[in-house]
Amino acid sequence: MNRVPLEKKVLSENDRIAAELRDRFAKHNVLTLNFISSPGSGKTLLLEKTLEQFPKDTRVAVLTGDLQTDNDARRLARAGFPVKQITTAGACHLDARMIENHLKDWDLASLDLLIIENVGNLVCPTSYDLGEEAKIVILSVTEGEDKPLKYPGIFRKARLMILNKIDLLPYVPFDAELARQNARSIQPGIEIVETSALSGAGLDKWFGWLDRHRKAMPAR
Repeated sequence: MNRVPLEKKVLSENDRIAAELRDRFAKHNVLTLNFISSPGSGKTLLLEKTLEQFPKDTRVAVLTGDLQTDNDARRLARAGFPVKQITTAGACHLDARMIENHLKDWDLASLDLLIIENVGNLVCPTSYDLGEEAKIVILSVTEGEDKPLKYPGIFRKARLMILNKIDLLPYVPFDAELARQNARSIQPGIEIVETSALSGAGLDKWFGWLDRHRKAMPAR
């Protein structure tokens, strides 16, 4: 079997499992978000700040993926919510089977929000549906404004782009307006919020986006 049919077979099986997951999430009204970015974008710190602002009775859980170590899971667990590490042992993405396996002992009826922190990569995770309601792409100002043009797949599929590390704009040669234009040239309807997880700038806009989408889920 050559490579193309094999890839189609793998993605077809992934899509089948993802569809089953999506049905389960919908049945229990769980908002599931898939966060995708390059390594070093500040994704984990942003998620730490997100979890910290939730009341302690918030029905939220996190799955976080990395090639090795449980460092991110230990960081995110400090907020007091359920967190599981998915160690891919070399795979550059999470897939639907990994999500299914790590949800086996979690009661979805006890959740309103499931956050998936994908492996740091703008290419591989884009092809794998995880049953999520929305993909969220994080672009930091320490990267290039042309990332949306170089990696159009994820910017085409993402509902939201978070432009992160804006506290560094005075110190790096990054044109934020050009980055926004490039993202919208790929997907005109993409929503964009600008944040600094370190300074807190713009986090209210991100929290507002999240709150609106949580409230848009059907009532139990």
